[in-house]
Amino acid sequence: MNNPHIVIFDGVCNFCNGAVNFIIKRGPEGTFAFTPMQSELAQELTQRFNAPDVGMDTLVLIKHGECYVLSDAALEIAKDLKGPWRFCYAFKVVPRPIRDAVYKLFARNRYKLFGQKDVCMVPLAEVKSRFVGIDT
Repeated sequence: MNNPHIVIFDGVCNFCNGAVNFIIKRGPEGTFAFTPMQSELAQELTQRFNAPDVGMDTLVLIKHGECYVLSDAALEIAKDLKGPWRFCYAFKVVPRPIRDAVYKLFARNRYKLFGQKDVCMVPLAEVKSRFVGIDT
């Protein structure tokens, strides 16, 4: 992959893992790479991009040398997906404090709603190359 956008996600969250699979199916090949927040690479990237205080409930996107978090990350990802999903980017007109408040409310309750795993997901062989910073 040449300079993919890196999505940092909570590797034990069932919803987050589902979101990764969703992005894999709808993202143009080679656009996105993934690493769990629990990986050393994720820790290095959040330090490098001055976002060390992000928690496990924060989606992070590294794209073209910029770091996006929370709703900005989700909307930037949606913008690059195939199909009608890219139109979700229109929610960018909603003020960030409102978007992020909704994002944080959902994030706080995602384990209750969708559950969690004991360990990070292991990617299937056909998408293994899209995961970085993990031993698979």
